[in-house]
Amino acid sequence: MRILNAIAMATMVMVMASAADAQTMDGQMTDHSKMDHSAHMAMMADAQRQSEVANRGKDVMPFTLAATTHIFTKDAQGGIQRVVAKKSSDNAQVKLVRKHLQEIREQFLRGDFSGPSHIHGQDMPGLAALKAATPGQIDIAYKDIKGGAELRYKTTDATLVAALHQWFDAQLSDHGKDAMEGHTHGDMMKQ
Repeated sequence: MRILNAIAMATMVMVMASAADAQTMDGQMTDHSKMDHSAHMAMMADAQRQSEVANRGKDVMPFTLAATTHIFTKDAQGGIQRVVAKKSSDNAQVKLVRKHLQEIREQFLRGDFSGPSHIHGQDMPGLAALKAATPGQIDIAYKDIKGGAELRYKTTDATLVAALHQWFDAQLSDHGKDAMEGHTHGDMMKQ
């Protein structure tokens, strides 16, 4: 009996020690012993939201979210949304990405943002202003790129530029490890 108690105690100590260095959903190590309660709760809420968004994304996006990366690049006129397959040789994902971006371009030009509303929620930052834009206020251009496609959003309306930037930031947060912030060549030159 003492041996079983000793094994149980040793196992509990190992589990508690490994919990202090638990992995986040994106595989990165996080030392929870250096987090306060509110930071830990915020991290857990972000992880929960990202999981919910990924599940709802399956209803709207035909490609596999985990097999792709969303890249959002803000600029003075709006920005660029790219979706690329993590393996550019994955022709099935590339085709699905291209088809989806062509379809949502047409929807967005009509003011139909039901896809993002379903995935991210009606109160997604920037979405109300984008829905309220009149046809022609935002130019959206589609382009095939290596491994996927991109949409370039352009407007001269400062309110809509700000809304696009808020919308990009919300998607960056909601897509977690499957999204990243891009940069323009002009920004790179300034660094």
